[in-house]
Amino acid sequence: MTSPAPPGVRGDSSPDMDDMLRRTRIDDQRRSQRPPLPACVPGLCVKHRGRGVVAHITASEFTFSAVRGLTVSVLKAYGAGQATADTAEWLVSELLGNAVRACGDHVPLVVEVYVTGRSVQVNVHDPAADLLPARTAVAMDSDTAESGRGLGLLDMLAPGWDVVPSAIGKQIRCRIAQ
Repeated sequence: MTSPAPPGVRGDSSPDMDDMLRRTRIDDQRRSQRPPLPACVPGLCVKHRGRGVVAHITASEFTFSAVRGLTVSVLKAYGAGQATADTAEWLVSELLGNAVRACGDHVPLVVEVYVTGRSVQVNVHDPAADLLPARTAVAMDSDTAESGRGLGLLDMLAPGWDVVPSAIGKQIRCRIAQ
């Protein structure tokens, strides 16, 4: 005859204990499959976010390069194809460049890149809520234009992109179908 467990303690084979152990194993497995991230340094702090990353950066050549590289490697690690990862990298680059043009050098930005089912999401937050993207009259096939085609390319690569208010200003959200 076995003695009953003390109050509040269940035996090892209880459904609650089995479920807790299963969830812990799944969480450990997910953590071990995550791609490595760079250590946080001044101007760059990157953390895992679901099936991707969120990077808090101060705009600079170094942080832009790091975030572009992470965009490709992290998305591929979570199952995105090379073409989708390359498109996401271009979007990140374009949106970061636009943020610097709108807000100035060394602006604080937040970049989110992650895989969602059948798509990839790219979000860039900047502090200039009142400065919305503006189209120029530059033709997409212009041989002489050096700038002004970014929003047209954004329309082609991430149809339905939008701008919404965020806690730090505004957020530009892009979804890329896989």
